[in-house]
Amino acid sequence: MAGQLTCEGITLKGSAEIVSEFFFFGINSILYQRGIYPPETFTRAQKYGLTLLVSTDPDLKEYLNTVTEQLQDWLYKCQVQKLVVVITSIDSSEILERWQFDVECDKTVKDDNVIRNKSPKVIQEEIRSVIRQITATVTFLPLLDTACAFDLLIYTDKDLQVPEKWEESGPQFVSNSEEVRLRSFTTTIHKVNSMVAYKKIDS
Repeated sequence: MAGQLTCEGITLKGSAEIVSEFFFFGINSILYQRGIYPPETFTRAQKYGLTLLVSTDPDLKEYLNTVTEQLQDWLYKCQVQKLVVVITSIDSSEILERWQFDVECDKTVKDDNVIRNKSPKVIQEEIRSVIRQITATVTFLPLLDTACAFDLLIYTDKDLQVPEKWEESGPQFVSNSEEVRLRSFTTTIHKVNSMVAYKKIDS
């Protein structure tokens, strides 16, 4: 049976795909859970052994697809440091929540010839835990009782060519905030640490 040994390995390209796909589903989950778009504009999708909700809004879908494609390219080049989802009140422009995903990349992996031994199943389980936590945050995050909008911030290496339509932005922190750390996951090439900061409600 020589030659039958197969290795479930992760390459740089595979890792970039896994992480950008996580961001696609993670952002959709945040937008649904936090009520940024009406619930009827979401449809169910099966992923990571979970039933997730994905937007059917044509403009939002196109925007998120564009962002995740660009992210995949930057992740492949190990140029992404973090992705942030900022939720703002439309009326007051006040920042109410800031979801931060820090990305660490093993820059010693330069090409797809390097294969890391980690089972895709184990990575899926780790991602499932993060998504479940995003879903569960509605139990402790303050209710967003005002119409809200969201922004995506992507922190990249300084010398990066940024697409024309993308704008420079400040960090957009939440003032007077509380923070909750969420789980992390790793492909062994990219590691993603998650947290959410939200506005403290004065009691």
